Amino acid sequence: MNGGHLLAADERYGTREALGPHAVMLFFAAPSSTEPHGFRLHTAYRMFLAAPESEHLVALLADLTAIATDNIAHARSLGRWWHPLGPERSMVNGGDMTLPADAVYVGVGISTLDSVDGSWQQLARTLRSPSGTGSVRSAFDLKSECYALLVDGTAIKVDRDPHARIGSSGVRSSKPLEARWDRHWHNPHHDLTTQGDADTRQVWHHLDTLHEVLTAHLHRKRSQ
Repeated sequence: MNGGHLLAADERYGTREALGPHAVMLFFAAPSSTEPHGFRLHTAYRMFLAAPESEHLVALLADLTAIATDNIAHARSLGRWWHPLGPERSMVNGGDMTLPADAVYVGVGISTLDSVDGSWQQLARTLRSPSGTGSVRSAFDLKSECYALLVDGTAIKVDRDPHARIGSSGVRSSKPLEARWDRHWHNPHHDLTTQGDADTRQVWHHLDTLHEVLTAHLHRKRSQ
């Protein structure tokens, strides 16, 4: 998802359909006897057009939370049930837009093209500027990041670096991601959402708020 986001933003850079640096992902799972673990993951996403209101990740997450809350209340006032995939007031515009009837919400994520090397706008400009060394860079050389929160409490941060050393995945998780793991293993990322700088912690906080709204709403329907 993050790689596709990066390539789409690079292709549309400078056009009337230019993309902003952030995208939201919604994760659902449905039972599947053909999958190794007995379920299939479905991911729907929303990419945002470049605009002042879509440039700042924390503000964007706050806006999405307010929109989701308003959509839930609006549908409830009409005696209806709102779903983030629509058909009314959909929060997504790509990916798995149609879900199996038994699919359940399992988490939310963010793809961002901003990284430790700079903002997406800064980085995209460097790809189109002459290099003093004569070297040519492409979008495949850029770093990018993902955040995810799952309903079992797992937090995942992915620092995507195409030039990372072999064996370094850039994936950090608050809980083990392997089916088999040593229970005595010390996880340095157990408190992942409280690690990092102030901006990173703000992203986690606002993503968690959106996640709580969606979880409470979508799992309330399931329990009825």
